Amino acid sequence: MRRTGRRDTIAELALRRALHRRSLRFLTDAIPPGTNCRRRADVLLRGAHIAVFVDGCFWHCCPGHAHLPKSNRQWWRRKFDGALRRDRDSDAELSAAGWMVIRVWEHETVEVAADRIVRLARQRRERP
Repeated sequence: MRRTGRRDTIAELALRRALHRRSLRFLTDAIPPGTNCRRRADVLLRGAHIAVFVDGCFWHCCPGHAHLPKSNRQWWRRKFDGALRRDRDSDAELSAAGWMVIRVWEHETVEVAADRIVRLARQRRERP
């Protein structure tokens, strides 16, 4: 687990390239300003107040791809439960501070996810 990267995963890099092609500018691996949240968003759109997290299917228990390793099952179950609690806690904390949280699974089509983020960013910028 020590070798597991915290940022710049293949899925994250692909999403960032797709967003950049769509002329969005963003911060990477950043804490949303004005929050008490210590967790870092993978992509942060400051103007639209959108925090994007690219979640890996294994570590964040994707409903379609999650599996529990056969050895040391109890330990893994606690680890995954903790990750899910942290994700929900981050979502609630950021939402309370006025940020929109978007979670993208690593298996999602990058172009579809990027289009969704661009659409939401435009909507949030145009709001009164």
